Amino acid sequence: MTTTAADKADKGVGPLLRAWREQRRVSQLELALRADSSARHISFVETGRSRPSEEMVLRLAEHLDVPVRERNALLLAAGYAPHYAETPLDDPALDAVRAGVERLIQGYEPYPALVLDAMYNVLAANRGILMLLDGIPESLLEPPLNAMRLTLHPEGMAPRIRNLREWRGHLLAQMERQIALHRSRPLRELYEEVAAYPVPDTDRGEPLEEAAYFALPMQIEHEGRVLSFISSISTFNTPMDVTVAELAIETFLPADPATVKYLQALMS
Repeated sequence: MTTTAADKADKGVGPLLRAWREQRRVSQLELALRADSSARHISFVETGRSRPSEEMVLRLAEHLDVPVRERNALLLAAGYAPHYAETPLDDPALDAVRAGVERLIQGYEPYPALVLDAMYNVLAANRGILMLLDGIPESLLEPPLNAMRLTLHPEGMAPRIRNLREWRGHLLAQMERQIALHRSRPLRELYEEVAAYPVPDTDRGEPLEEAAYFALPMQIEHEGRVLSFISSISTFNTPMDVTVAELAIETFLPADPATVKYLQALMS
Protein backbone atom coordinates (compact mmCIF):
# COMPACT_ATOMS: atom_id res chain seq x y z
CA MET A 1 0.00 0.00 0.00
CA THR A 2 1.44 3.33 -1.01
CA THR A 3 1.82 6.27 1.37
CA THR A 4 3.39 9.66 0.64
CA ALA A 5 5.00 10.86 -2.56
CA ALA A 6 8.36 10.90 -0.78
CA ASP A 7 7.98 7.26 0.23
CA LYS A 8 7.20 6.34 -3.37
CA ALA A 9 10.18 8.27 -4.66
CA ASP A 10 12.45 6.37 -2.26
CA LYS A 11 11.37 3.09 -3.86
CA GLY A 12 12.51 4.15 -7.32
CA VAL A 13 10.44 4.23 -10.45
CA GLY A 14 11.32 0.68 -11.54
CA PRO A 15 9.60 -1.25 -8.73
CA LEU A 16 6.61 1.07 -8.92
CA LEU A 17 6.18 0.54 -12.65
CA ARG A 18 6.57 -3.21 -12.21
CA ALA A 19 3.89 -3.18 -9.48
CA TRP A 20 1.46 -1.30 -11.74
CA ARG A 21 2.22 -3.64 -14.66
CA GLU A 22 1.65 -6.74 -12.54
CA GLN A 23 -1.54 -5.29 -11.08
CA ARG A 24 -2.83 -4.69 -14.60
CA ARG A 25 -1.73 -8.23 -15.55
CA VAL A 26 0.28 -7.03 -18.52
CA SER A 27 3.50 -8.74 -19.60
CA GLN A 28 6.69 -6.79 -20.31
CA LEU A 29 6.37 -7.68 -23.99
CA GLU A 30 2.75 -6.52 -24.20
CA LEU A 31 3.57 -3.25 -22.45
CA ALA A 32 6.56 -2.73 -24.76
CA LEU A 33 4.37 -3.20 -27.82
CA ARG A 34 1.79 -0.75 -26.51
CA ALA A 35 4.41 1.87 -25.65
CA ASP A 36 6.49 1.44 -28.81
CA SER A 37 9.48 0.16 -26.83
CA SER A 38 11.17 -3.20 -26.27
CA ALA A 39 10.73 -5.84 -23.59
CA ARG A 40 14.46 -5.53 -22.88
CA HIS A 41 14.13 -1.81 -22.17
CA ILE A 42 11.06 -2.35 -19.96
CA SER A 43 13.03 -4.97 -18.03
CA PHE A 44 15.99 -2.63 -17.60
CA VAL A 45 13.70 0.15 -16.35
CA GLU A 46 12.00 -2.13 -13.82
CA THR A 47 15.30 -3.45 -12.44
CA GLY A 48 16.89 0.00 -12.27
CA ARG A 49 19.50 -0.68 -14.96
CA SER A 50 18.02 2.06 -17.15
CA ARG A 51 16.49 5.43 -16.21
CA PRO A 52 13.40 6.15 -18.31
CA SER A 53 12.87 9.57 -19.85
CA GLU A 54 10.05 11.75 -18.58
CA GLU A 55 8.16 11.04 -21.81
CA MET A 56 8.60 7.30 -21.33
CA VAL A 57 7.32 7.41 -17.75
CA LEU A 58 4.19 9.23 -18.89
CA ARG A 59 3.74 6.89 -21.84
CA LEU A 60 4.01 3.77 -19.69
CA ALA A 61 1.66 5.26 -17.11
CA GLU A 62 -0.87 6.03 -19.84
CA HIS A 63 -0.82 2.46 -21.18
CA LEU A 64 -1.07 1.05 -17.65
CA ASP A 65 -4.05 3.30 -16.89
CA VAL A 66 -2.29 4.74 -13.83
CA PRO A 67 -4.37 7.42 -12.04
CA VAL A 68 -3.20 11.01 -12.49
CA ARG A 69 -2.06 11.40 -8.87
CA GLU A 70 0.05 8.25 -9.13
CA ARG A 71 1.59 9.43 -12.42
CA ASN A 72 3.05 12.36 -10.50
CA ALA A 73 4.44 9.88 -7.97
CA LEU A 74 6.08 7.88 -10.77
CA LEU A 75 7.70 11.04 -12.15
CA LEU A 76 9.04 11.98 -8.72
CA ALA A 77 10.43 8.49 -8.28
CA ALA A 78 12.21 8.84 -11.63
CA GLY A 79 13.70 12.20 -10.61
CA TYR A 80 11.36 14.48 -12.56
CA ALA A 81 8.96 17.21 -11.48
CA PRO A 82 5.24 16.39 -11.27
CA HIS A 83 3.44 16.86 -14.57
CA TYR A 84 -0.09 17.39 -13.25
CA ALA A 85 -1.13 20.27 -10.99
CA GLU A 86 -3.31 19.73 -7.92
CA THR A 87 -5.42 22.86 -7.74
CA PRO A 88 -7.72 23.40 -4.74
CA LEU A 89 -11.34 23.25 -5.83
CA ASP A 90 -11.98 26.74 -4.45
CA ASP A 91 -9.12 28.22 -6.52
CA PRO A 92 -10.27 30.81 -9.12
CA ALA A 93 -8.61 28.69 -11.79
CA LEU A 94 -11.34 26.08 -11.28
CA ASP A 95 -14.23 28.52 -11.26
CA ALA A 96 -15.57 27.15 -14.55
CA VAL A 97 -15.36 23.55 -13.33
CA ARG A 98 -17.03 24.33 -10.01
CA ALA A 99 -19.80 26.40 -11.62
CA GLY A 100 -20.35 23.75 -14.27
CA VAL A 101 -20.83 20.85 -11.87
CA GLU A 102 -23.04 22.94 -9.59
CA ARG A 103 -25.28 23.85 -12.54
CA LEU A 104 -25.37 20.19 -13.54
CA ILE A 105 -26.52 18.86 -10.18
CA GLN A 106 -29.02 21.71 -9.72
CA GLY A 107 -30.40 21.07 -13.19
CA TYR A 108 -30.90 17.41 -12.24
CA GLU A 109 -33.46 18.34 -9.57
CA PRO A 110 -35.86 17.06 -8.37
CA TYR A 111 -33.71 13.93 -8.56
CA PRO A 112 -30.75 13.55 -6.16
CA ALA A 113 -27.22 14.38 -7.35
CA LEU A 114 -23.93 15.15 -5.62
CA VAL A 115 -20.23 15.74 -6.29
CA LEU A 116 -17.61 13.56 -4.58
CA ASP A 117 -13.83 13.52 -4.27
CA ALA A 118 -11.59 10.44 -4.25
CA MET A 119 -12.38 9.78 -0.56
CA TYR A 120 -16.16 9.97 -1.13
CA ASN A 121 -16.33 13.32 0.65
CA VAL A 122 -19.35 15.34 -0.50
CA LEU A 123 -18.23 18.57 -2.19
CA ALA A 124 -21.66 19.69 -3.41
CA ALA A 125 -25.21 18.35 -3.33
CA ASN A 126 -28.61 19.37 -4.65
CA ARG A 127 -31.99 19.55 -2.89
CA GLY A 128 -32.78 15.95 -3.83
CA ILE A 129 -29.87 14.72 -1.70
CA LEU A 130 -30.76 17.06 1.17
CA MET A 131 -34.26 15.59 1.18
CA LEU A 132 -32.85 12.09 1.74
CA LEU A 133 -30.75 13.36 4.67
CA ASP A 134 -33.73 14.60 6.68
CA GLY A 135 -33.43 13.37 10.27
CA ILE A 136 -29.80 12.25 10.06
CA PRO A 137 -27.94 13.00 13.36
CA GLU A 138 -25.88 16.19 13.31
CA SER A 139 -22.75 14.22 14.26
CA LEU A 140 -22.82 12.52 10.85
CA LEU A 141 -23.45 15.78 9.00
CA GLU A 142 -20.37 17.58 10.29
CA PRO A 143 -17.71 18.40 7.67
CA PRO A 144 -16.16 16.65 5.93
CA LEU A 145 -19.42 15.00 4.93
CA ASN A 146 -18.64 11.47 3.75
CA ALA A 147 -21.08 9.65 1.48
CA MET A 148 -20.00 6.15 2.55
CA ARG A 149 -20.32 6.92 6.25
CA LEU A 150 -23.71 8.60 5.73
CA THR A 151 -25.03 5.65 3.75
CA LEU A 152 -23.72 2.71 5.77
CA HIS A 153 -23.62 4.04 9.35
CA PRO A 154 -26.31 2.39 11.53
CA GLU A 155 -27.45 5.87 12.63
CA GLY A 156 -27.31 7.24 9.09
CA MET A 157 -29.25 6.17 6.02
CA ALA A 158 -28.66 2.43 6.50
CA PRO A 159 -31.84 1.72 8.55
CA ARG A 160 -33.92 3.43 5.84
CA ILE A 161 -32.51 1.38 2.94
CA ARG A 162 -34.91 -1.50 2.32
CA ASN A 163 -32.41 -3.63 0.34
CA LEU A 164 -29.45 -2.70 2.54
CA ARG A 165 -27.48 -5.95 2.23
CA GLU A 166 -27.49 -5.78 -1.56
CA TRP A 167 -26.76 -2.04 -1.66
CA ARG A 168 -24.05 -2.36 0.98
CA GLY A 169 -22.40 -5.13 -1.04
CA HIS A 170 -22.49 -2.93 -4.14
CA LEU A 171 -20.86 0.02 -2.32
CA LEU A 172 -18.13 -2.10 -0.71
CA ALA A 173 -17.33 -3.73 -4.06
CA GLN A 174 -17.11 -0.26 -5.62
CA MET A 175 -14.65 0.81 -2.92
CA GLU A 176 -12.59 -2.35 -3.45
CA ARG A 177 -12.25 -1.50 -7.15
CA GLN A 178 -11.16 2.04 -6.27
CA ILE A 179 -8.58 0.73 -3.79
CA ALA A 180 -7.17 -1.59 -6.45
CA LEU A 181 -6.99 1.29 -8.92
CA HIS A 182 -5.54 3.98 -6.65
CA ARG A 183 -3.76 1.90 -3.95
CA SER A 184 -4.69 4.55 -1.40
CA ARG A 185 -4.09 3.91 2.32
CA PRO A 186 -6.72 6.48 3.47
CA LEU A 187 -9.28 4.87 1.18
CA ARG A 188 -8.41 1.43 2.56
CA GLU A 189 -8.87 2.78 6.12
CA LEU A 190 -12.27 4.23 5.18
CA TYR A 191 -13.26 0.88 3.66
CA GLU A 192 -12.26 -1.01 6.81
CA GLU A 193 -14.25 1.45 8.93
CA VAL A 194 -17.52 1.29 6.99
CA ALA A 195 -17.24 -2.47 6.33
CA ALA A 196 -17.13 -2.99 10.11
CA TYR A 197 -20.39 -1.12 10.75
CA PRO A 198 -23.14 -3.42 12.06
CA VAL A 199 -25.87 -4.11 9.54
CA PRO A 200 -29.37 -3.19 10.79
CA ASP A 201 -31.94 -5.92 10.23
CA THR A 202 -34.07 -3.81 7.92
CA ASP A 203 -33.69 -5.60 4.59
CA ARG A 204 -37.27 -5.63 3.26
CA GLY A 205 -36.78 -5.29 -0.47
CA GLU A 206 -39.85 -4.40 -2.48
CA PRO A 207 -40.73 -6.06 -5.82
CA LEU A 208 -38.92 -4.15 -8.57
CA GLU A 209 -40.53 -2.56 -11.59
CA GLU A 210 -39.40 -3.97 -14.92
CA ALA A 211 -37.33 -0.84 -15.64
CA ALA A 212 -35.14 -1.54 -12.63
CA TYR A 213 -33.84 -4.92 -13.75
CA PHE A 214 -30.99 -3.52 -15.81
CA ALA A 215 -29.20 -2.26 -12.66
CA LEU A 216 -29.40 -2.68 -8.89
CA PRO A 217 -31.62 0.04 -7.39
CA MET A 218 -31.33 1.61 -3.96
CA GLN A 219 -34.70 1.32 -2.24
CA ILE A 220 -35.03 3.88 0.54
CA GLU A 221 -37.85 4.94 2.84
CA HIS A 222 -38.90 8.58 2.95
CA GLU A 223 -41.88 9.75 4.95
CA GLY A 224 -43.64 6.40 4.76
CA ARG A 225 -42.92 5.80 1.07
CA VAL A 226 -40.35 3.58 -0.61
CA LEU A 227 -38.35 5.41 -3.28
CA SER A 228 -36.22 3.52 -5.80
CA PHE A 229 -33.11 4.97 -7.45
CA ILE A 230 -30.45 3.73 -9.83
CA SER A 231 -27.04 5.34 -9.40
CA SER A 232 -24.83 6.64 -12.21
CA ILE A 233 -21.31 8.06 -11.77
CA SER A 234 -19.61 10.46 -14.23
CA THR A 235 -15.99 11.65 -14.31
CA PHE A 236 -14.03 14.11 -16.44
CA ASN A 237 -12.46 12.91 -19.69
CA THR A 238 -8.63 13.22 -19.99
CA PRO A 239 -8.18 15.52 -16.96
CA MET A 240 -4.92 17.47 -16.63
CA ASP A 241 -5.30 18.28 -12.93
CA VAL A 242 -5.29 15.87 -9.97
CA THR A 243 -8.27 17.53 -8.29
CA VAL A 244 -10.38 17.41 -11.44
CA ALA A 245 -9.32 13.83 -12.15
CA GLU A 246 -10.64 12.72 -8.77
CA LEU A 247 -14.02 14.44 -9.00
CA ALA A 248 -17.06 12.23 -9.49
CA ILE A 249 -20.64 13.32 -10.14
CA GLU A 250 -23.15 10.79 -8.84
CA THR A 251 -26.75 11.06 -9.96
CA PHE A 252 -29.73 8.98 -8.89
CA LEU A 253 -32.24 8.10 -11.61
CA PRO A 254 -35.75 7.14 -10.45
CA ALA A 255 -36.22 3.41 -10.97
CA ASP A 256 -40.02 3.43 -11.10
CA PRO A 257 -42.89 5.77 -12.06
CA ALA A 258 -44.01 6.15 -8.43
CA THR A 259 -40.65 7.67 -7.46
CA VAL A 260 -40.79 10.07 -10.42
CA LYS A 261 -44.30 11.23 -9.49
CA TYR A 262 -43.48 11.65 -5.81
CA LEU A 263 -40.31 13.69 -6.35
CA GLN A 264 -41.88 15.93 -8.95
CA ALA A 265 -44.78 16.66 -6.60
CA LEU A 266 -42.43 17.23 -3.65
CA MET A 267 -40.22 19.73 -5.49
CA SER A 268 -42.96 21.57 -7.37
